[in-house]
Amino acid sequence: MASVTGLTFLALCLPFLGAIIAPAAVRYLGHNAAWPLALFPALAFLHFAGFLPDVAAAHNAQGGFEWVPSLGLRFSWLLDGLSLTFALLITGIGTLIVLYAGGYLKGHEDQGRFFSFIFLFMGSMLGLVVSDSFLTLFVFWELTSITSFLLIGFDHQREAARRAALQALVVTGGGGLLLLAGLLLIWQITGAADMSGLLKTGGMLRESPLYLAALILVLGGAFTKSAQFPFHFWLPNAMEAPTPVSAYLHSATMVKAGVYLVMRLNPVMGDTTAWETILPVFGGMTLLVGTLLAIRQTDLKLKLAYTTVSSLGLLVLLTGFGSDYAVEAAALYLVAHSLFKGALFMVAGIVDHETGTRDITHLGGLRNAMPLTFAMALAAAFSMGGLPPAFGFLAKEEIYAALAQVFPWPILLAVVAIVGNALMFSIAFAVALKPFIGARVETPKHPHEAPPLLLLGPFVLAVLGLAAAMVSGFWHVYISSPMASAVGGKAMEISVSLAPHLGAPLALSALTVLIGAFIYWKLDRARFLMAMVLRGLGPGPDRGFDALISGLVRLSHAVSHFLQPGRLEIYVTVTFLCLAAMLLVPPVLHGELPVVPSWPDMQWHEAAIFLIAVIGLAAVVSARDRLTAIVSLGIQGFAVAVIFLLFGAPDLSFTQFMVETLSVVILALVMTRLRLSPADRRPPLQRLLHAALAIACGLGFGLLLLKATQAPFDLTLTAFFNHYSKLIAHGANVVNVIIVDFRGTDTLGEIAVVTITGLAILALIRIRAGGERKLAANNPDVEEVMEAERP
Repeated sequence: MASVTGLTFLALCLPFLGAIIAPAAVRYLGHNAAWPLALFPALAFLHFAGFLPDVAAAHNAQGGFEWVPSLGLRFSWLLDGLSLTFALLITGIGTLIVLYAGGYLKGHEDQGRFFSFIFLFMGSMLGLVVSDSFLTLFVFWELTSITSFLLIGFDHQREAARRAALQALVVTGGGGLLLLAGLLLIWQITGAADMSGLLKTGGMLRESPLYLAALILVLGGAFTKSAQFPFHFWLPNAMEAPTPVSAYLHSATMVKAGVYLVMRLNPVMGDTTAWETILPVFGGMTLLVGTLLAIRQTDLKLKLAYTTVSSLGLLVLLTGFGSDYAVEAAALYLVAHSLFKGALFMVAGIVDHETGTRDITHLGGLRNAMPLTFAMALAAAFSMGGLPPAFGFLAKEEIYAALAQVFPWPILLAVVAIVGNALMFSIAFAVALKPFIGARVETPKHPHEAPPLLLLGPFVLAVLGLAAAMVSGFWHVYISSPMASAVGGKAMEISVSLAPHLGAPLALSALTVLIGAFIYWKLDRARFLMAMVLRGLGPGPDRGFDALISGLVRLSHAVSHFLQPGRLEIYVTVTFLCLAAMLLVPPVLHGELPVVPSWPDMQWHEAAIFLIAVIGLAAVVSARDRLTAIVSLGIQGFAVAVIFLLFGAPDLSFTQFMVETLSVVILALVMTRLRLSPADRRPPLQRLLHAALAIACGLGFGLLLLKATQAPFDLTLTAFFNHYSKLIAHGANVVNVIIVDFRGTDTLGEIAVVTITGLAILALIRIRAGGERKLAANNPDVEEVMEAERP
C-alpha cells in the first residue's frame, strides 16, 4: 500500500513537474517538445488505468498523509468509479491536448509559457477530482480558477482576453468562497473532514436543519464553476483563450468540476425535495439558454462553447432528477460529451489554423482539401447528435429511458431535453457539415490537411466515441457502471447497447432527430430569429457583470475616499477613539468596574517624584512650541523611570532611561530641521474633543490596570519561567532570559520597529532638505525667507 500511495502521489505531481520542465524543453526542441512533454500526462494516465480492475470490483483506493494532525487534516485522495473516470479523462485528453498544442502554437514565442500553464491547469484539475479531504479539494478548486485565468488571458495584450480572464476568475473565485463556507458547514454538521468519511454518514446531512444552507452554498460553488444559468456568461467569453485551452476546458477539465462536485455529493445530499427541484430547474434552464444562444453564433468555437453550457445543464438536470436511469444517463453522457466535444473543438481549431477563419458563414467546400478533418468532425457530430453507432447514442437512449414517465414533472423535463437535444443535433452537424460541404468559399489562407500533431487528438477521440459504443459491454464494466455506482451511492450495472430501447425512449429519440434535422435545414432563419429575440431582450448577464464590476469599483473608491481621506489627524483621532471605546465600553456595560483603591502612604521623596511627573505632564500640555513639549515629555519619562527604580525594577528603569534619552535626542534633532514656532491652529471645540479623547484613553488604561492588579494572580507563567530559564536558556536573570530567549522574536521585532522609524525620519529629513533646495533653485528670493525661519 505504501508503494501504491507513493506512486499515486508521484502521478499527481507529474503535471506540475511538466510545468517546470516545459519552458526549457521548448527552448531546445521547439514545437517538437510536445512529444516528450506528453509523456508526463501519459504516464499518469497509465498509472490511473491500473486501478480499473480494482475499482470495477468495488475495491476503491485511498491514500495520503497527515498534514495537520491536531486538526484532523490530511492530504488524501480517493479513487472510486467517479474520480477514476475523471482522472482518466483529464490525463488521457490532456496527453492529446499537449500534442495538439505543439502543432497549433508552432513558432509561437510564448509556447513554453503556454505549456507551463496547461500543465499547472491539468495538475490542479487532477488534484481536485481525486481529493478526499475537504482541504485539498478546496485548494485545488481554487487553483483551477487561478490557472484558467492564466490560460484564458494567455494573449494578454488583447483587452478582450484580459476581460474574459478576469471575468472567469471573479465568477469562479466567488463561487469558490461559497463552496468553502459550504464545506465548513458540512464539516460542522457531520464531523467528517473528507469525502470518504462524509459518504459513510448516511442521511445525517439531509436530516440536519442546516441542510438547506449547506446545499445553497455548495451549489453556489458548483453552479458558478460549471456555468449554470445565470452564471453561464463567463464560459463562452473564455473562448478568447487559444483553441487547445478551449478544447481541454470544455471536454475534461474545469467546467466539469461543478458537475463532479454535484455528482460526488449526490449520495449524501440527494433524494430531497430541494435537491430534486433546484438541480433540474437550473439545469433545464441552462440547457435551453445554452442551445438557443448557440443557434445565434457564427463562430465555430462560440457555437461549441454555448453547447457546452447546455450539456452541463443537462448533466445537472439528470443528476438532480433522482432515478437510477437518470444517474446512469448522466454517467454515460459525461463521458460521451468529453469525447465528442474535445474532438469538435480540435476540428474547429484545425479549420481556423488552416483557413484563417472560424466564421461558419465564410466557410464551405473544404471536404476535398481536408478529408481526414471532415471524417473526424462527422464522427464526433454523430455522437453529439445521438446517432448510432456513436457512444452519444447510448447516452441519449438512457436519458429518454429516465424521462419517459407519465407524470407532469418528468414530462416537462422530457420536453426540455427534447428541445435541447434537437438544438444540439442541429449545431453539431452545422459545425461538422457547413464548413466542408457545398461550394468552395475563398478563405484568408489556402486550406490543406493539418499536420500529424493537430490530427492525432481529434482522431483518437472520434474513434474512441465510436469504439466505446461498439464494445459497450466492456466499457460499462470498467467505466460506466463503476462511475454510476459512485454517483448513485449504490451498486449499479449499466447494460444499454446499440440496440435501442423500444417504445417511448426510441420514439422520443426519433422525434429529437426530426426536430434537429428541421432546425439544421432552417438554420439561417433560426439564427435570424434568435438575433431578433436577443435584440429585443436587451443586455444580458454579460453586460450585467460589467455594470456590477463598474459599480463595485465606484463604491470602493467612495468608501476608500471616506475612510482614507489622506489626513493623519483623522487616522490618529479614529484610532484613539476606537481604543477608548474598547477600554471603557465593555466594563461599563457589564458592570465590571474595578474598586478604586485608597491613596497609599508615601515617603516625601516618592511624592516628590510623582509631583515632578505631574508637573512634566502639565508642561507638555501647556507648551507653546514643539521643542518645549519634547523636553517636558522627557521630564515626565525620567520621573517614571525613577518610580520604577524606587519600586525595585532597575532593569526596567534603565530601559526607560535609555528610551527617553534616545527619544528626546532623536526628536530634538528632527525638530531642528522643522519650524518650531507655534503651529496649533485647532479651534477650541476641536481642542476640547482631543482633550476629552486623551482623558478617556488615559482613564481606560487606568481602569484596565486596576482591574488586572485586583484579579487573582496566576503563578503559572512565573513557575514556568523560574523552572525553565536556567534549564533551557542557561540564564539566572529571568527577566533577561524572557526578553532575549523566550521573547527573542518579539525583541527582534521591537528593534526592527526602531530601525524602520529611524530610517523613516532620515527619509523625511532628506525630502525636506531636497524640497528646500529645489524651491530655492527655482526662486532665489525664497532662500532668504527659509534662512530667517530656521532657528
